[in-house]
Amino acid sequence: MELTAIMNMVGGLVLCVGIVGAIPRIGKYLLKVSKFLGGFQVIIGIVVLILGVLNIGSLQGLVATMVGMILLTGVFYVIPTFGKYLERVGRFLGGFQTIIGMIAIVVGIWGLIA
Repeated sequence: MELTAIMNMVGGLVLCVGIVGAIPRIGKYLLKVSKFLGGFQVIIGIVVLILGVLNIGSLQGLVATMVGMILLTGVFYVIPTFGKYLERVGRFLGGFQTIIGMIAIVVGIWGLIA
């Protein structure tokens, strides 16, 4: 469960790349980390989605599934039958990318603390 929490924080950081720079004092460092992690978006998306599906019964798993869907939106077209439907869901969730990213970070921290 801790791995899912950590990956939620990593995925949330990638999703929040647009706003982490505004955080006082640590924003510029978080922005650098977010941009670096953005280069591994597909790999992070695959790991987060798998962990989310394996833990779908928990809040961590549900958030991880949404984060993984958003991170993999551009890759779903290669799946023969369900790809176009998964891409639609990912694009819909992508409209809430920053909000879901912030939720993923908070839920991930909460999962590590609790």
